[in-house]
Amino acid sequence: MKLICISDTHNKHEQISIPDGDILIHAGDITEGGTEREVRNFLEWFASQPHKHKIFIAGNHDFYFEKASDKEIKEIIPKNVSYLNDNTVSINNIKFWGSPITPGDGTWAFNNKQTQSINKHWEQIPEDTQILITHTPPYKIKDILKNGQHAGCASLLKILQKRQIKIHIFGHVHDSYGVTSITGTKFINASCLDNKDRHLHKPIDILI
Repeated sequence: MKLICISDTHNKHEQISIPDGDILIHAGDITEGGTEREVRNFLEWFASQPHKHKIFIAGNHDFYFEKASDKEIKEIIPKNVSYLNDNTVSINNIKFWGSPITPGDGTWAFNNKQTQSINKHWEQIPEDTQILITHTPPYKIKDILKNGQHAGCASLLKILQKRQIKIHIFGHVHDSYGVTSITGTKFINASCLDNKDRHLHKPIDILI
């Protein structure tokens, strides 16, 4: 199967040329302001893509998904789209687990401080997860900001060292787009926009 990976489109999804593939994955920040109107616009576009399977998670800009009730969210998710919020979907016996959590002080959506709380959160990742989708990168893996600082999550990195994840897809840090492989895991920062929110980065495709 071919995965098509995108992230951080910030309302510019219609400007991106999406390649053919089997599973289209968006790793969060589908919106800029996090409004319901923005979310509905994205979902209409996302659901219309020809890929057989479509998976997305929210990001720190996507306030609607943090504030709306589970019922409200369920009502607007198209039937051919899987929305992951700390849960799993299985496709062709491959298990995907997704989460919107990012380290932060609560200013943005789905922020969680780098404390024992976020440690416990990442412990939820099932041990049989094969493809992990998070909005945040792990610490020091495709997470370098333009100023040279690392913005990834140290707690997530510690948990990944206890899991056998084949592919980890994320975004959030626009400056570190690209793919790297470390000790058997392929890490994909699929951010479509650069740090000035220009459309510069192509979707990343990968065969599994």
